[in-house]
Amino acid sequence: MAKRYAALLRGINVGGGRRVPMAELRTLMEGLGHDGVRTHLQSGQAVFASDRGDEESLAAGLSTAIERHFGFAVDVIVRDHAYLKGIVEDCPYPAGELEPRQLHVTYFSAAVTPDRFAGIDRAAHLPEEFSLGDRALYLYAPNGLGRSQLAEKLSRPRVGKGVIATTRNWNTVTKLVELTGD
Repeated sequence: MAKRYAALLRGINVGGGRRVPMAELRTLMEGLGHDGVRTHLQSGQAVFASDRGDEESLAAGLSTAIERHFGFAVDVIVRDHAYLKGIVEDCPYPAGELEPRQLHVTYFSAAVTPDRFAGIDRAAHLPEEFSLGDRALYLYAPNGLGRSQLAEKLSRPRVGKGVIATTRNWNTVTKLVELTGD
């Protein structure tokens, strides 16, 4: 039986560069043999079903196909429904009490250890906070991501060689759970 996945494309359709029309992305993914392909917003989310491969091979296949079709490289993270649901369930912040613009999740392509963020003075950034999860980082930014000084600090040190990171707001995080569900 086919599993439901979300593909998170990093850095497309922002600021006028690296344009990936969602209709073309859906067609491209269907051409790779994926079923039930749907896209969400213009910022790089697609859901699909597949019974071939694992998250890493699906991400690599999609990334290669995008580069061939559009002429530029795009980092892709693929996660299944169970993982996405677990991210929502394990959120250390009271998501139901917050505005969605205040809570973000950065998805990583591999595990990231706490020492990666050891140099960040958490107290200096309060009330903003962050917490690590399973290949993810939760960011509580009460004034939104665009005004977050902590988000800027979190993005400065490189995550690690070969590790992809891409951030989504809480509305998108929960919508991907819904779209990948049965």
